[in-house]
Amino acid sequence: MLREPLPLPSHFDPTRVGQVWRVPYQERAAQAVQWARQHNIPPAAQDRFKIALVAVDVQNTFCIPGFELYVGGRSGTGAVDDCRRLCEFIYRNLNRLTQIVPTMDTHQAIQIFHSLYLINDQGESPAPFTLISDEDVRNGVWKFNPALAFNLGIRAEEGQRLLEHYTRQLKASGKYDLTIWPYHAMLGGIGHALVSAVEEAIFFHTLARLSQPEFLLKGNLPFTEHYSVLGPEVRVGPDGQSLGAKSDKIIKKLEAFDAVIIAGEAKSHCVAWTITDLLDDIRARDQRLAEKVYLLEDCTSPVVIPGAIDYTAQADAAFRRFADAGMHVVRSTEPIEHWQGMRFEN
Repeated sequence: MLREPLPLPSHFDPTRVGQVWRVPYQERAAQAVQWARQHNIPPAAQDRFKIALVAVDVQNTFCIPGFELYVGGRSGTGAVDDCRRLCEFIYRNLNRLTQIVPTMDTHQAIQIFHSLYLINDQGESPAPFTLISDEDVRNGVWKFNPALAFNLGIRAEEGQRLLEHYTRQLKASGKYDLTIWPYHAMLGGIGHALVSAVEEAIFFHTLARLSQPEFLLKGNLPFTEHYSVLGPEVRVGPDGQSLGAKSDKIIKKLEAFDAVIIAGEAKSHCVAWTITDLLDDIRARDQRLAEKVYLLEDCTSPVVIPGAIDYTAQADAAFRRFADAGMHVVRSTEPIEHWQGMRFEN
């Protein structure tokens, strides 16, 4: 029997999704417990058909206008609209979502993709959104900043070799050139925090369903970018040393759950690379696992910097590849029970 989606709780205000504010935890906790009673929502442990929602990097730094790397998409309101729809999806499917898995991009200033890491012959650092090609590094246009060697625990020449190796590996693997990003998602800063409305929805789900979210932190490695939740862009250094290990947490979710839903920011970067790595793991284990993956296409937007960068085409092409591999591209506004492969028993 088809269940109607749950109503939106009265505390949810869609007009505040693009703002930062304090979640009133105690008040929401009491309301969530009452909401579960009112709508006969069972504890998540009783779910027979288990669903994990992976919310990729729904943080202020990416989703709130005026923050460092706001993902506006071509519409200019992309991430705000995505977060509003994501909150509505969580509330309307509170009785279906077994666990929520938020990922958190987590940075400090001295990392390979920040301006401070590189200098030119005049001692100047590259501006944000500069693309650093392998040729740039080989020709000495940009070099490792030797003043950082002590803090990183390496010699200056090691830093230069790491940089040369890194850009060479990016080119060889067909990945994006090294991008200098504005300082963003800084550990301990307000940009690192979840969007307030999304945090509230996740907290409400936790109390209503007695289901602790599993937070996955990524991006804090100094010598590599880390778009994918599953692992860094380059994992091995020039001497075979590890630059960062691959995580198996998402593939284990896929094996343990009946469905994994993925949403978040940005469609062209952290979402796309996460799904790409997940697809590699699926192919190495069991191709049929791809049929358990659902991509909320209306809860994710690509990176677009007007007049500078537009990754819309790359993001759309990636989602077509994922669909061709057997994953389901769906919309949050569709009844979840209408999605192909959703076979609820509870």
